[in-house]
Amino acid sequence: MLGLMQDWPLLISKVIDHAASQFGNQEIVSRLVEGPIHRETYRDLRNRSLQLAKSLTQSGMKSGDRIATLAWNTHRHLELWYGITGLGGIYHTVNPRLFDDQIVYIINHAEDRMLFLDLTFVPLVERIAPRLTTIEQFIILTDAGHMPETSLKNVMAYEDYLARSDSDFAWAVFDENTAAGLCYTSGTTGHPKGVLYSHRSNVLHAMAHVAPDFFNISSHDTVMPVVPLFHANSWSLGFSAPMAGARLVMPGAKLDGPSLHELLETERVTMTAAVPTVWLALLDHLNRTQGRLTTLKRVAIGGSACPRAMTEAFEKHYGVTVAHAWGMTEMSPLGSFCSIKPALAGLDDDALYALKMKQGFPTFTVEMKITDDDGLALPHDGSTFGRLKVRGPAVTRQYYGSDETVLDRDGFFDTGDVATIDPHGYMHITDRSKDVIKSGGEWISSIELENLAMAHPAVAEAAVIGVHHPKWDERPLLIVVRKTDATLERDGMLAFFEGKIAKWWLPDDVVFVDEIPHTATGKIQKTALRDMFADYTFSSTASKPQ
Repeated sequence: MLGLMQDWPLLISKVIDHAASQFGNQEIVSRLVEGPIHRETYRDLRNRSLQLAKSLTQSGMKSGDRIATLAWNTHRHLELWYGITGLGGIYHTVNPRLFDDQIVYIINHAEDRMLFLDLTFVPLVERIAPRLTTIEQFIILTDAGHMPETSLKNVMAYEDYLARSDSDFAWAVFDENTAAGLCYTSGTTGHPKGVLYSHRSNVLHAMAHVAPDFFNISSHDTVMPVVPLFHANSWSLGFSAPMAGARLVMPGAKLDGPSLHELLETERVTMTAAVPTVWLALLDHLNRTQGRLTTLKRVAIGGSACPRAMTEAFEKHYGVTVAHAWGMTEMSPLGSFCSIKPALAGLDDDALYALKMKQGFPTFTVEMKITDDDGLALPHDGSTFGRLKVRGPAVTRQYYGSDETVLDRDGFFDTGDVATIDPHGYMHITDRSKDVIKSGGEWISSIELENLAMAHPAVAEAAVIGVHHPKWDERPLLIVVRKTDATLERDGMLAFFEGKIAKWWLPDDVVFVDEIPHTATGKIQKTALRDMFADYTFSSTASKPQ
């Protein structure tokens, strides 16, 4: 027997309809690529998204068509999300930090019909345009007054394109499992892989992360998504903030410490989210200028492990609560969040910060387990580590263009992470399976060593890789970027680890560099580091530390 409830499909158009209806005058503030601050309301956003959907329909776009965006976080990019999905199309967020060949590959693989791009990316698109085999029209996200001279064919200013139509358009209605968004993995090995989100998955994901134990967003908040819309759905903030009626601040292309601090203060932001490298720049700016954070209450940090020193700096010096978030493109992307459960609220300071270094417990809609290499479940005792696997309505089951499932026999997706889960349900990633260091039959966590190194006051950034050792298979090499004017040397760095880790975990050597390479999503690029140090030999190979 089926229930007797109404058939009300979970469509993205419902989100913007609700925001415009219940929070119509709430602001969306954008720093435009052209420079000025732009303000519009949720009611404006809905009307302009309807105009866009109508213009796209008049251009021959239809349900199922892929439409690419190469853009920063602005109101126009949000309008694209809602306008494209509102007619049944699929927004394809292209990461501009990928290599040219990768961008060409994913646009052609997706068979995108149109490309909307910010002014910043005109030179990039001009370079690759002759290789884009399916793009029919280019729309530059600006007005006629800022339209550049360009070699792109069939090109138009966004505001002119929008003005061709009015907002007299009805959102299309279809099955909630209809595809809505396409995002490709960063492709550090092989070609990037496409993850195809549905309306249902995006709406459920956003609903789960509005909750108090997760993003805790309400209409009283001002939310600034620093994590880009092209980075796996901007961690759902493009949907969850409007769903909750929160005021939005979109930072555009200026993601340096001073620019972010200016927006945080002038727009009175209460919640924000980004990868650790962004917050390193902000904290550095605050330290140099003795700046303050007068309204910010919460920061979500994910994308890579958040160093304890960063968490303590935000909380102890600026009064901002930090929560570790974890996920991946294949999960829409968030899977867990490190808020504090009631049973753990009484932890002392040191134990509390040790807990905050974990990636947290899964949101409702995510099931999580760890297994051995044979797929057998391992205990959640906080010390046994294994392959981290997940399943849920916002987790991919196969990649776009492939007929092969990526799930195991129980329907779980192998994340590629190695993790522990403790009795309270908190998950802690000890490494990527490809980055864990195998030394003399034992495993060493590169992430834990990196976090410890980052606690040194002279360290700006740190990375650890395994380097071949003739006796122990691999030993850890610590790669460090010093803070400006710091005088840290090898012996001082290694002495900092004493008493904090097992002796056999101690890195065999330290190399100081000017910068550490990062992936297109801001993570430390371990593959590039392993290539850089492929021929590295340790000065002493006589014995393994005891």
